[in-house]
Amino acid sequence: MNQVYYKSTRSDSDPVTASQAILQGLAKDGGLYVPVEVPKLDVPVEALAGKPYVEVAYEVMKQFLTDFTEEELKTCITRAYDSKFDTKEIAPLVKVEDLYYLELFHGATIAFKDMALSILPHLMTVSAKKNGIKNEIVILTATSGDTGKAALAGFAGVEGTRIIVFYPKDGVSPVQEKQMVTQRGDNTLVVGIHGNFDDAQNGVKAIFNDRDLEKELDAAGFQFSSANSINIGRLVPQVAYYAYAYAQLLNRGEIKNGEPINVVVPTGNFGNILAAYYAKSMGVPIAKLICASNENKVLYDFFQTGTYDRNREFILTSSPSMDILISSNLERLIYKVAGENAEQNNAFMKQLSASGTYTLPEEMRDRLKDFYGNYTGETGTAEAIREVYEKTGYIMDTHTAVAAHVAKAYRKDTGDQTKTVVVSTASPYKFTRSVMSAIDPKYQAEEDFSLIDELSRLSATKIPQAIEDIRSAPVLHKTVCEKEEMVNVIKTFLNI
Repeated sequence: MNQVYYKSTRSDSDPVTASQAILQGLAKDGGLYVPVEVPKLDVPVEALAGKPYVEVAYEVMKQFLTDFTEEELKTCITRAYDSKFDTKEIAPLVKVEDLYYLELFHGATIAFKDMALSILPHLMTVSAKKNGIKNEIVILTATSGDTGKAALAGFAGVEGTRIIVFYPKDGVSPVQEKQMVTQRGDNTLVVGIHGNFDDAQNGVKAIFNDRDLEKELDAAGFQFSSANSINIGRLVPQVAYYAYAYAQLLNRGEIKNGEPINVVVPTGNFGNILAAYYAKSMGVPIAKLICASNENKVLYDFFQTGTYDRNREFILTSSPSMDILISSNLERLIYKVAGENAEQNNAFMKQLSASGTYTLPEEMRDRLKDFYGNYTGETGTAEAIREVYEKTGYIMDTHTAVAAHVAKAYRKDTGDQTKTVVVSTASPYKFTRSVMSAIDPKYQAEEDFSLIDELSRLSATKIPQAIEDIRSAPVLHKTVCEKEEMVNVIKTFLNI
């Protein structure tokens, strides 16, 4: 097998190995790591039909993580995808009406981030050993709600690591916040900031690029890494579940071998749909990549016009994990459609930083033909939840509802009847109030935990352990700060 190396999207600096890219998180020049070439699957897709998740994940991930031995990678995978997930399939595919919902919320924190963040700590510790790292690794993460808890759950108690998560104090759901602030583990810190997700993300990126702080940390025996979707160790595991979804459809006889499918992904930071693009590039027969946005429709506008413009009102919606105006992972796609021209990509990113906007030239826009963008407002989101529940009894969360609504809009717009997988990114239990109010406004008056019991009754599903755990858990993290104080909070936690 050929070695796959990784390069930065912002300069022609020397390529690094997969383990080095995972350890660094962000390239030194502020760019994101991308494979020099996206590898191809070396087994036919039909050979994956009927295989368990861990085997499919290995076939996909071994192509990207070529400096891991077979034993190292298989150990990481089996440790990640075990009884932490409440179903043997890990990522079941559920047919509801004429759509297939890929349920990615069966892990420890009931959101799709578990799919990658269950394995990242194991990839990270193997990478540290491989590269002779003696420092303690400090995972620094900004979250719009789901990444934070999934990263905390993944890294809590992992030797040789600490984890610090920043989240917008008033920009996540009550369940998301309770999940984070009740996190156990001496190596964990959760901090609410006064501001929105983009403020948290920009603060974290600035800290990664602070060379003086890096030296100060190194002298104290620490180094930063990231669990955000900017880390290639987050992106690679996500590619696997698209291959697995296709294999499940084949195995059930829902599609013929080689028949293309469409995928609809509710998208804020662009990482999840980028993983689908990589799966397509590897050889999984995916036709359209349908990007579903909420009212913060910066990506929809980008696909419509070729202009990325974050200069707009930031709207708090019922799908908060998508309340994002700077989609970090889009940079990886821009670099690709710029013909892997780091200089051109860098110019766009500088423009974005300086003026909040950039526009792609026509020939670059032509290379985005695989993508289709649309969005759903709050009314459409609630309608999608209610209609599917009333017709079928299936209950989805608000983010999945955005995607389901867009899937139907796409079919109506285009007449394309290709079989379609909707990526279901979170359990309805994570957004109980919004979900139950969509089903019937009478639920608005009820308190959160009685709504959870009612949701269980209506959907005939068991309340997830993640929810049971927080009913009585004490709040352990009470730090709140201004965005300008993030560095001081980190130094205090590390006793520097």
